[in-house]
Amino acid sequence: MSNSIAERVADFLKDYAPFNHLKYDELIQVAASIRVVNLEKHKTLFQIDDKLHDYFYVVASGVVNLSVIADAEEALLNKCYPGDVFGLRPFFAKNNYMMTAKAREESIVYGIPITVFKPFVAQNSAVLDFLLESFATNTRNPLDKENRGKLITDSVYSEQKSTEIQYFQSLSYTKTPLKMVTTTSVKDAAQLMTENLIDSVIILEHNYPIGIVTDADLRTKIVTGRFPITTTIDKIMSSPVITVPENVSVAEAQLLLLKYNVTHLCVTQDGSDKSEVKGIISEHDLIVAQANNPGILIKEIKRSLTAKELKQVREKLTDLIQTSIAKNIPLPHIYNISGEIISALIRRSVELAILDLGSPPARFAWLSIGSQGRKEQLLLTDQDSILIFEDVATEKYRDVKDYFLKLGKRTTSTLEKVGYSPCINGHMGSNMLWCKSLTDWIKQYNNWMKTPGEKSNEISGIFFDFEIIFGEGKIEDTVTDTIFQSAKNNNLFFDYLGNDALRKNPPLNFFKKFTIEEEGEHKGKFDIKNKAIMPLVDGARLFAINMNLRGINNTYLRFKQLAIVDPKFSEIYLSCAESFLILSKYRTLEGLKNDSSGEYINLEELSKADKEKLKEALNPMKDLEDLIKDKFQLTQFS
Repeated sequence: MSNSIAERVADFLKDYAPFNHLKYDELIQVAASIRVVNLEKHKTLFQIDDKLHDYFYVVASGVVNLSVIADAEEALLNKCYPGDVFGLRPFFAKNNYMMTAKAREESIVYGIPITVFKPFVAQNSAVLDFLLESFATNTRNPLDKENRGKLITDSVYSEQKSTEIQYFQSLSYTKTPLKMVTTTSVKDAAQLMTENLIDSVIILEHNYPIGIVTDADLRTKIVTGRFPITTTIDKIMSSPVITVPENVSVAEAQLLLLKYNVTHLCVTQDGSDKSEVKGIISEHDLIVAQANNPGILIKEIKRSLTAKELKQVREKLTDLIQTSIAKNIPLPHIYNISGEIISALIRRSVELAILDLGSPPARFAWLSIGSQGRKEQLLLTDQDSILIFEDVATEKYRDVKDYFLKLGKRTTSTLEKVGYSPCINGHMGSNMLWCKSLTDWIKQYNNWMKTPGEKSNEISGIFFDFEIIFGEGKIEDTVTDTIFQSAKNNNLFFDYLGNDALRKNPPLNFFKKFTIEEEGEHKGKFDIKNKAIMPLVDGARLFAINMNLRGINNTYLRFKQLAIVDPKFSEIYLSCAESFLILSKYRTLEGLKNDSSGEYINLEELSKADKEKLKEALNPMKDLEDLIKDKFQLTQFS
């Protein structure tokens, strides 16, 4: 490729991750080796089960759709626009493609050779992190309304989501590796490898690993005649051996194989080469892990026929959450995975109810509200939901509602057996107040929002945080449209919401000490949910509705987006986003430790450093409170 063309390609790449982490001369080197691929409309670049290419790809112009086949239908996973990277599987796996890449319109993509780009990946941690996270999540902007709800269908759990689980899932590997000393002959080693059907052997010195010999070493160094078969094994070993701890995750192992360009990892007791050998991880182990574990929890849920089976999956999810937190996986990742799995649990509970009752007499939508509606439910908290069915003829209304009340009761009963207790306020689809027609729900929301003070005991902020779990997406869209239409210029509603957000008792008293419970079973403990987390949740919801942020329910994402649309106060929003994650992590740790909702923190069990960190996380709340008072006329409900 001529220098001028390479420069034009480099100038394009430098504006997009991960290429923006490279120096310009490195970009020129990459650009000079790319393959330009012209794709006509609907032309396929690769498809499911194709052998992996020697390239990964970046869209130069046009749009490329990524899809899988689910239940004999093509299901869209993602749309890739200029600058988007895709086709990363050759970096992290050896088996064939698990999706199809097809041009949505006439497109040009750049094919970047894996061999050319690998050295930059190994040398640059920022590039590594980007590629790993892109492969793990492969999701576009979560605020992209066009694709909301379309990237994962009811019938498929995408490879990307399952890989994200693997980001922090422990890996199975050979626990009985072959171990030999340096004086063993290659002939004896090869014979033992053949007899044990193992493709590697660990070389020990003073009982610690100093090297490794694989089938590849035998082929390239012995069969070629470079060394005689009588030579000692230390002469052909690769050294030093790359070591990892016993609880290494799938993604961590992938990253290390890529970084060091090796095919095996040695598992030791403490992860160093100065401790006892516990096993060996091969590329084959990773292939097996990926082949046998693509969204395994989701698959188990889809096969479940009883509440008992669903409960077993929920217990596995708890272990998954605990492991991920121990590995310091970012909380947004954990929320994302947990939210998808819990949604699948609820969806299956609805399906089981339908199997018992027969086909629904009308289209409907089951919506999770509250913490699950925000994808923030990591612990076994209570269940919150509403059920909306389409409008039917007056003479059919009673029978239709009776069916859906039965559906709601069976669903909530199943979820209670799974471990989710009923909502103490009755906010569930099994309650006749919260199971009604679309028109009735539209009236309900309009009444709440236009006259919020008349029946203030009925209105709750959680009804404005919802996500469809099962049913007709257009019903959810209609409710969303109703809310944002009623919110326009509705000062009274924002007055009510603003005061509601500030109604909770402050987390710290005048002397900057924690406001603890003074009586009851939680006396002496700190209510981290109601005094710390919920004010942030309420504040994020208030501003999100006020600024017309549709389809963004998660508190962390709401604050992040508010920082973009309201840059004058971005520092406050970003501080609140970070505080929300810190406080949520403390609550989750408390809940996992005591098998509870984690609502009450025993401060005496926290270290001095943790107490200070907890206090620091509460600081942005005062700024948020002042911002709410400044932005909204808090008069009538004060």
